[in-house]
Amino acid sequence: MDILDIIRSRRNIKKFKSETVQLDLIYSFLEAAKMAPNHRMTEPWEVYFIGPDTREKLNHKTNFGNAPVLMAVLSKHGASTVEKEENALATACFVQNFNLAAWSEGIGTFWSSIGITAKNREILGVPNNYELVGVLGIGYPEIVPDPKPRTSIKNKIKHLP
Repeated sequence: MDILDIIRSRRNIKKFKSETVQLDLIYSFLEAAKMAPNHRMTEPWEVYFIGPDTREKLNHKTNFGNAPVLMAVLSKHGASTVEKEENALATACFVQNFNLAAWSEGIGTFWSSIGITAKNREILGVPNNYELVGVLGIGYPEIVPDPKPRTSIKNKIKHLP
């Protein structure tokens, strides 16, 4: 699959097979993800793999679609408000690179913002100088949903004088 096919076909997976994903394969996706653009090479992301005890405490309504692997992705605050925002945006690019790399190998992801609450930040041990960009469920999709309708990009473009 070429990159455009990967981008167009990737979906947020809500139901996973029980088959586990090899950690070495996930690490290879993380290696690709780290190539995300980031201002001044801050590389602000941190990754926490979430074990069964922590997962149970998160009490997610769908248990992340029963994904066999869960990881949290954090973004380190910067020295200024602008740097904090730039770091969060770079970390979002990191997550998208990860998602696309995984999808290229037939592995789906579920990107959840569950960790943003104070309770879940505490459960995950997120330091005060970090933002939690999301919790990712990772695994082989049991169901790949059809694409949802999207607004034509022509309706989102403005040409400035």
